[in-house]
Amino acid sequence: MTPKSSLHIPHPSARPGEKPDFSYLKLSEAGAVARPASGAHASEIENLAHELVRVLDDNGQAQGEWNPGMTREQLIGALRLMLLTRQYDDRMQRIQRQGKISFYMQSLGEEAVSIGQGMALEAGDMLFPSYRNQGLYILRGSALVDMMCQCLSNTRDMCKGRQMPIMYHNRKGNVFSISGNLATQYPHAVGWAMASAIKGEDHIAASWVGDGSTAEADFHHALTFAAVYQAPVILNVVNNQWAISTFQDFAGGEKRSFAARGLGLGIPGVRVDGNDILAVYAVTRWAAKRARQGGGPTLVELVTYRGGAHSTSDDPTRYRPKDEWAAFPLGDPIARLKQHLVTNGYWSDEQHEELQKNLEQEVKEAWKEAVTFGTMTEGPKLGLHEMFDDVYAEIPEHLEQQRKQLLAFKGRSS
Repeated sequence: MTPKSSLHIPHPSARPGEKPDFSYLKLSEAGAVARPASGAHASEIENLAHELVRVLDDNGQAQGEWNPGMTREQLIGALRLMLLTRQYDDRMQRIQRQGKISFYMQSLGEEAVSIGQGMALEAGDMLFPSYRNQGLYILRGSALVDMMCQCLSNTRDMCKGRQMPIMYHNRKGNVFSISGNLATQYPHAVGWAMASAIKGEDHIAASWVGDGSTAEADFHHALTFAAVYQAPVILNVVNNQWAISTFQDFAGGEKRSFAARGLGLGIPGVRVDGNDILAVYAVTRWAAKRARQGGGPTLVELVTYRGGAHSTSDDPTRYRPKDEWAAFPLGDPIARLKQHLVTNGYWSDEQHEELQKNLEQEVKEAWKEAVTFGTMTEGPKLGLHEMFDDVYAEIPEHLEQQRKQLLAFKGRSS
């Protein structure tokens, strides 16, 4: 008898109260994946889209051809930036819970993605981040005070109160504005990279989306343009297993890897351990070299785990096991880098504890300064007249009249 068709509905590997199950993850041993030449054709390296590039083994030792040979100074610098990002996240999360800011999103467990990739790129490269890439802003020189003021929407808010919290930008550091509309940054990155190529520049673009955003049309439009015009761009999919409360399989991760999405267009895909900063750094350097040499785009899937809630509006205990992050087989990126440093005699528990205390104090002092520019309940506050600025290059007469009327009304009512 011929079987009838039926609707397939993906299911997460475990629900609240159940034992975490990551058996669906396809892992490779550290050092097992060969590193091809950066100019290899996509058809020659399809295995990279299905295997998992890993450098750090379970003992904290670097293995294989992808070992980037990062110096002691680079590794300690990366550890500091990852710890600073986590300290900033922790502070802002607690501040939101105290009602001092309205909203926040952590990158807990994903720090190696932003720091590892940011370190592998050059200052002139343009970054188009997602809302869990605060590490990129910290790496590119955004002051903690400025980032906090943006979350407070106070008088020093870089967005002048026109964006929701965590939607930072850093023009000087070549980090584009964060958008709350999913995947819009992908076409932006491809367009910027195409323009760079037209101008004959050596700069490339990089962008980040989550696994859930790969179901958005902008994701596919960007891949098509990048493939057709061989745009010098790195398109990253941060597969942290969850799109809010929706398991990654609902975006298509059940059938093939997200890194394989570009193969049909001739875009090479690379799956990398997103919690191994050495592997992240190495793959990004490889993809960047490929783009600068005219090899076009690369689609990189960073396999990681969202350690916290999607946002402060979310309760992950309603849809996944409480201890799922602790059971994630790729571990904590900070703990793994620390282990590597200690194993090689570069670091100690005492140095680690001292660094954590210093960074905690740095974040604390930044918050003290940030609130002097205003809070949600106390002044100083942004001037009402500023709502008319930065809309047009030259303010039209009708808006100028509205501004004068507003100021006159405010003067009469005060």
